[in-house]
Amino acid sequence: MPARIIDGRAVAQALRAQYRARVEALEKKHGVTPGLAVILVGDNPASELYVRNKIRACGEVGIRSELVRLPNDISEARLLGEVDRLNADPSTHGILVQLPLPPHITMRRVLERIAVDKDVDGFHLYNVGGLITGSTIFPPCTPYGVQKLLEHERVEVAGKNVVVVGASNIVGKPMALMLMQRDATVCICHKLTRDLAQFTILADILVVAAGVPNLIVPQMVRTGAVVIDVGINRLPDGRIVGDVDFEGVRQKASLITPVPGGVGPMTVTMLLHNTLRSAERRVGILEEPSLASPAA
Repeated sequence: MPARIIDGRAVAQALRAQYRARVEALEKKHGVTPGLAVILVGDNPASELYVRNKIRACGEVGIRSELVRLPNDISEARLLGEVDRLNADPSTHGILVQLPLPPHITMRRVLERIAVDKDVDGFHLYNVGGLITGSTIFPPCTPYGVQKLLEHERVEVAGKNVVVVGASNIVGKPMALMLMQRDATVCICHKLTRDLAQFTILADILVVAAGVPNLIVPQMVRTGAVVIDVGINRLPDGRIVGDVDFEGVRQKASLITPVPGGVGPMTVTMLLHNTLRSAERRVGILEEPSLASPAA
């Protein structure tokens, strides 16, 4: 029997409805509207698209958004000054610097300039380091979205063999750390891994974020595995595909995410979540409200 498809769009929409209710409650009880500032440097078409999607999503749940457009030749000092301004603005609860940045800008210096309690992308060293101890304030959005999908589908993680293909700082490494915090046995593979199939075939849960179209084919997947495809690749004919041979692997897996429509919508949704949590923390709401599963 083919795998059941995990509908990331539906899960994201259900979560956003819950977040909107929390935004309204925050405004009513505390007079606070969560605010997200997005810094966009230059005119990269892909970045423009991503930023538009994020701002549109903010509007869906009632989060105030501010787009800070800066020229491609901006000095690093001026860019850091913009970050400092937003750090000091009490109405801004989250700051996101859209990547990539121009080559003359030191990305790490900019990301670490963002205040830890406004780092809603989860890229600051404090938040990344907190993944090891389980004390991060804001988890990075894409791995957090994967975690939420697994929770929604009631996939048990503790004690399971998990293989993460891809070792980036944005997805692979934090994903592995988050799953280890939930008592999974995690193996990280990457582009230099020899005989990748000998690792992937052992996975109860396979998370693929390598950026290589159709890297994972059916013979590399254990029957009944849960397959999460984080990859987004545009083929020469214009089609968008993931890192997994979807139709082939679907015949062996028990659950699988499509591309598009799987992890992607959850990434933006977790950005909304982190921004809302930042605003809630600002007024003293430190515990995460209990959210019923969208499937309940």
